[in-house]
Amino acid sequence: MELKSVKINPEWRAVLMEEFKKPYFKELANFVKNEYKNNNIYPPSKAIFNAFNLCPFSKVRVVVLGQDPYHGKGEAHGLAFSVPDGVNIPPSLKNIYKEIYSDLGISTPKTGNLECWAKQGVLLLNAILTVNADNPASHRKKGWEEFTDAVIKKLSDEKEGLVFLLWGQYAKEKGKIIDNKKHLVLEAPHPSPFSAYSGFFGCKHFSKTNKYLASRGKRPIDW
Repeated sequence: MELKSVKINPEWRAVLMEEFKKPYFKELANFVKNEYKNNNIYPPSKAIFNAFNLCPFSKVRVVVLGQDPYHGKGEAHGLAFSVPDGVNIPPSLKNIYKEIYSDLGISTPKTGNLECWAKQGVLLLNAILTVNADNPASHRKKGWEEFTDAVIKKLSDEKEGLVFLLWGQYAKEKGKIIDNKKHLVLEAPHPSPFSAYSGFFGCKHFSKTNKYLASRGKRPIDW
């Protein structure tokens, strides 16, 4: 995965060009390239930057921060918490849908594909963008975290009035670089079955997001 082969939206390419030139990214690119060559890696290589391609820098209004891709066959497609059409809805996403229903009265979709959110300006960003099959967090500390920190900092520094949804301790820690004077930062426990009942349910992040966007003259998200 060399810079010229990074299939990323032109806006993001321009914003992140300096990042792509840094030594750590070149090491990361070599690591990822070798992993795809020698192991079973998710998501498919063409989908690594799916979140960026579906949600250009100028269109970002909301950022949802995940950890790393789903590690089961056919689940990951480059969007945090999302799965392709026809794949069973994962437990965390089921709980997200439950909270949306409780908060806004929107019925649960039959699909776990969140591309419709991405196309409205919701950046579904995992902190780590690749993973070995059946081995969660296997690509930790290879450089992805540094890259996605740079993404978050660019968004925080260069835009105003974004909503950042930080669910779980990992996302909260990663979100410390966000300027909460310029943006709305909403925190809650992770929506996984292990923690959703400790404060994710009832957080009303979806209505709070839309209220904030509306207060700034922006179109709300159709969750």
